[in-house]
Amino acid sequence: MTISLSANTTIGFLGAGQLARMSAAEAFRMGLKTAAYSGSAKRMDDPSRQPLEWMTPLRFPGTFDDETALIRFAKSCDVVTLENEFLNGALLERVEAESGTPIYPSPGTFQRLESKWLEKETFRKAGIPVTPYRIIEDTGDLKEFAAEFGFPFVLKSSKGGYDGYGNVTVSTKEQFTEAIRSLGGDQGRELIAEAFIAFEKELAVQVARNHTGTVAYPCCETIQKNHICQTVIAPAKIDPVVAEEARSLALAATEAIDGTGLFAFEFFLKSDGGLLLNESAPRPHNSGHYTIEGCIASQFENHIRAILGLPLGSVEMRRPVAVMENLLGIHNRPARVDGDTPLWSVKDAHLHVYGKEESRTGRKMGHITLLGDDHISVQRKAKQLADEIAM
Repeated sequence: MTISLSANTTIGFLGAGQLARMSAAEAFRMGLKTAAYSGSAKRMDDPSRQPLEWMTPLRFPGTFDDETALIRFAKSCDVVTLENEFLNGALLERVEAESGTPIYPSPGTFQRLESKWLEKETFRKAGIPVTPYRIIEDTGDLKEFAAEFGFPFVLKSSKGGYDGYGNVTVSTKEQFTEAIRSLGGDQGRELIAEAFIAFEKELAVQVARNHTGTVAYPCCETIQKNHICQTVIAPAKIDPVVAEEARSLALAATEAIDGTGLFAFEFFLKSDGGLLLNESAPRPHNSGHYTIEGCIASQFENHIRAILGLPLGSVEMRRPVAVMENLLGIHNRPARVDGDTPLWSVKDAHLHVYGKEESRTGRKMGHITLLGDDHISVQRKAKQLADEIAM
C-alpha cells in the first residue's frame, strides 16, 4: 500500500486532556498537526489551558453540546477523534455529515457505547458475557434487582461516570431513595444497576482496528484504589489460557461495535476462571499507558495509525514485564513534582507528567512505568519509586 502524509494533515481531538496530549505526541512525531477542542466555553484569552492546549496553537473553545462550534472545529481538521465519552452520538453524526470530516470512532460505533446500558446491550447481543444489569427508574426497580441479585450491588449513572464518580454501592434497601437522588435519577438521568461480582482480578486489553487489520495488546492486570486505577501489571500474572480468552473477547467486542480506532476493554476474572466484560472505552485508556515504553508501538501510536488508515504497529512487549503506577495529587495546589527520588537514574524507569496546571487530591497528575524481567521485583520497585514522588 502507498502511504502519503501531508505535513498539513490536522488531527482534531474532542477533549484536550492527557489522553489527547499523549496521542498528539505521536502525531507530532509523524510531522502532523493537531487541534484541540476544549469542551469548555472559556474565552481564548483565558490564561488557563488543558494539557493538549499547551502543545498546539490550534485551540477551539466550545462545549460538547454546541453543534455550531463542533462543526466549525471539524471543518478545520482532516480527521477528528475522541478523548472522552462526554458526547452525544446523534450530534456527532450531524457534525460529521455537515462538516464532511470523518470522525473515528465513527458516530455509529459511539452510539453503540454512549451509555452503560447501550454498551451492555451491544455486547450481550453479540454473545459476550457481561455483568448482570438492569435499567433503574424508581425504587421498585431497585427492589426487584436486589431480590434477584442480592446486596450489595452498584448503581451507576448510565452516562458520564469515571474514576468512581457517578457510582454508588447499595448495601441495604434503606439506601434506595438516596442512591437514586444522589445520581440524579429523580431528575430524569438514566441509571443502571449492576450486580456485585466477587472477582479475583481486574484485567484489561487494548485493541486497535482499522481497514488494514486488528491488533490486541497483552492482557494486563489493573489494581484499583478508591475506584481509581493505581497499578497496571503487564502481562497479567494469570493462566495464559485465560489471558488469550480475554484478548479473544476484546477482539470480538471490537468487531461487535465495528470499531475504527483504539479501544480498551476491562474484565472481571471470576474465581471459576470465567471472564465478564465490565466496561469499555472508545479511546486510549489508563490501563494502556504502560505501552508507551513497554511495547514496540504504544496504544497512542496505534490510535493515530488507526484513525489515519495506516498499517498498525507491533504490540509486542520490549521487556518481559512492565508495571505502571499512577501518580495522584496529594495536595490542592499549583501542580509541581516534589521528592528526592532515584527515579532519574533507574534503568528503564520513565516518568510522565500530564501538564495539568492544578493538582487536586486524588487527581491523575502523571504516572511512572518501570520495565524489567520479573513481576515481583519490578512491581516492588515501581511502587517504591512512585511513593517517593509527591504531586
